Amino acid sequence: MIYTISHPSKKINGSICLTASKSESNRALMIQALCSEKFEIKNLATAEDTVTLNRILNQQQLSDNNQQIIDVGAAGTTMRFLTAYFSTQKGTFILTGSDRMKKRPIGILVDALRGLGAEIEYLENEGFPPLKIVGKALRGGEVVIDGSVSSQFVSALLLIAPELQTGLVIKFKGEVISRPYINMTLKMMEEFRVYGQWHANSISVSKQNYHRKSDVDYVYQVEADWSSASYWYAIAALSEQVDLSIMGLNHPSLQGDAIVADLFTFFGIKTEYITGGIRITKNRFKDEHFGFDFSDCPDIAQTIAVVVSALNIPALFNGLHTLRIKETDRIEALKIELNKIGTSVEILNDTSVKITPQTVDFKTSVTISTYDDHRMAMAFSALALKLDSVSIADPEVVKKSYPNFWTDLKSVGFELK
Repeated sequence: MIYTISHPSKKINGSICLTASKSESNRALMIQALCSEKFEIKNLATAEDTVTLNRILNQQQLSDNNQQIIDVGAAGTTMRFLTAYFSTQKGTFILTGSDRMKKRPIGILVDALRGLGAEIEYLENEGFPPLKIVGKALRGGEVVIDGSVSSQFVSALLLIAPELQTGLVIKFKGEVISRPYINMTLKMMEEFRVYGQWHANSISVSKQNYHRKSDVDYVYQVEADWSSASYWYAIAALSEQVDLSIMGLNHPSLQGDAIVADLFTFFGIKTEYITGGIRITKNRFKDEHFGFDFSDCPDIAQTIAVVVSALNIPALFNGLHTLRIKETDRIEALKIELNKIGTSVEILNDTSVKITPQTVDFKTSVTISTYDDHRMAMAFSALALKLDSVSIADPEVVKKSYPNFWTDLKSVGFELK
């Protein structure tokens, strides 16, 4: 399937209720599974990853089978969180996923869990899913992790830390990337009275128990997703005019990608915090060189790459350590697809790219391949504000994080065929 997207007026006006945060939802589900006191989660994300995680956790709690085969599909966070979780749960678990998932490395997390006493076996290729996990009470202790690896490995360990007999100390080698995602995990754990502490280059969590707040009617409310908001900021930046309210976002936020509100001031977008969300409007952008380190917010790199290309702004991106091991090799995918509008992407090394755009021919139309990656589909859709139209191959991939994306586009004047 291919969607061809256009916007006749190139002007964006209206209001949308943004999808809930996948990152926050998945952490809330893990805490709910580990907490002995029941509580409700409101505004749980409808993202495919979250739906998958919720289904697996519910089935696991109802099952009394000695061995369970669990397929996470393409859900990377789910694979990582469940690898740690099932290591602490009584039973034997076969944890597998899609073909792409079987190519996404998990050895760093497995090594750390084995160091804490976990019993995990690779069933196919060393360092990659599928895994056989024999769950049991883990002794805990100290692990050493390269700070440049995915923060999801760290969060997976932190979430189970209170369950460990002697607690957990994570020591980092080198600079820690994606620190806001780790801090989100710690803040959500604090909401349920489990406390971790940053030291110079380590985090410690003692043995504790998750507790919900004492309010009789306590519920955990998931915020809307700032990562998804980034696509609307891109749309605003490429539009001729914008006055858009995006509901469900908080200020301040637990989410590191809330930095888009500050980042897009460079591209002429003003953010006003209103009751229940934000309002974005447009000023003149800075047509000068753009440079940024995405170590703390890698999920918005593709979106910004499309924006600088469409606005003909040369750019240097750093901190792209994790983009090659996502749903696809995102750096290579960007290089191929941006070339279709004349942008050169020079890969300097595994963490940096140089982007050299050329003036976009507004009368052209392009077809963008998405590589089974939801963020490719949504990031490149903004080009419909600069081109006659943009065609997106396999548009259904957006269900991974933002199932209502296409519906929301139509609500503000985009035409989809």
